[in-house]
Amino acid sequence: MTTMQEPLGAVPTTAASTPAVSQDPMLRLTWTDRVTDARGYLVVHTLRSGIATGGTRMRPGCTLGEVEDLARGMAAKTAAFDLPVGGAKGGIDFDPKDPRAFGVLQRFMAAMRPWIEAHWVTAEDLGVPQHLVDEVFASLGMGQSYYSAIRRSTDPARTLERVRKGLNAQVPGGLLGDVIGGYGVAHACLGAARSHRWEIERTTVSIQGVGTMGGAAAWYLHEAGMKVVAVADAAGTLHDPAGLDVPALLDLRDAYGEIDRTRLPAGVVALPRAAVVGIEADVFVPAAISYAITPDNSFDVAAKVVVEAANAATTPEAEAMLAARGIPVVPDFVANAGAAAWAWWLLLGWVGMEHNDVTTAEDSFRLLRTQMAERVQVLLGRWHAEGVRPRETGLQMAVSDLDGQENTLVIP
Repeated sequence: MTTMQEPLGAVPTTAASTPAVSQDPMLRLTWTDRVTDARGYLVVHTLRSGIATGGTRMRPGCTLGEVEDLARGMAAKTAAFDLPVGGAKGGIDFDPKDPRAFGVLQRFMAAMRPWIEAHWVTAEDLGVPQHLVDEVFASLGMGQSYYSAIRRSTDPARTLERVRKGLNAQVPGGLLGDVIGGYGVAHACLGAARSHRWEIERTTVSIQGVGTMGGAAAWYLHEAGMKVVAVADAAGTLHDPAGLDVPALLDLRDAYGEIDRTRLPAGVVALPRAAVVGIEADVFVPAAISYAITPDNSFDVAAKVVVEAANAATTPEAEAMLAARGIPVVPDFVANAGAAAWAWWLLLGWVGMEHNDVTTAEDSFRLLRTQMAERVQVLLGRWHAEGVRPRETGLQMAVSDLDGQENTLVIP
């Protein structure tokens, strides 16, 4: 049976309730690959119960500063969803399409093994799908990327079975482990629409990115009846003000999340990649890269609300500029936290204990949409009533003891 958390209730407003996510991280590691000269980084922002969690990304141009920002966001994410772990992030400056990418990722994880074994639970991120990181962990004899949590379990074999079954449960839209993050983003968008008192069927959304996160968000928003009027991938923006056939477009994606332009449905107009920011829509979902909305393009944003599906999608300056125009930003550490929160619910046995795909999926979806709806309601409720930015409210929602390192984590 799923254990449900209590509703949020009132948001604390004292300074002591705001987590110290602006402080320096506790650890920065830089690694150089002797084969390709690729640079890799691990930043551990906080430990709780001796654990920090956060995915590993790979992209050309990835920097230590970027990984540090993402680790800080993970600390806020785990706190905002009251998870008993801290925040971290891994990043590699390398092209994931390069045929040498698997070897680079494998050598990076081998170098980080002391932290992986003792403290760091990682998973997929930009450029690194979950099946690939799991393949790397298996090749290193660590089974699965949640290794450092699973080895703490009272029954590691049973926990590993639960994790694998949960990740690979077949659900509408794909595998549960692949789509759960996008499902959470979709419900953040639905919560934003309800907070504005918009009819779902009349609400429009544009999405930058149709990979794992953006594609799943588009699929579940389409299923919910919201009109997806634009999506963008690396090749450009696809637009239809009457609403895109999302399932048909997603079926045209290649392994890198790019849509085959030679088989587009009738009525779809191809526009430049940057055009998605300025598409007329009620909701804009940046779901591709960090720092997608900057001071340079913030005035192009034509949506009434931004829901961050990508980590650190909006720079602080751009967010302030949007707020001045009356456009709230639902921050990444709430909107896209579904995958991280669900992974820990799975590890902790709040879902998946019965090893039944249907039960696991139903419990997972129910718990995530409930938790997401509560948080978005609080964030945008304060925005509408008091003009408080959602990010500020989200940080106030987070627990204050991020730096506690007591070993209180119990994994069944």
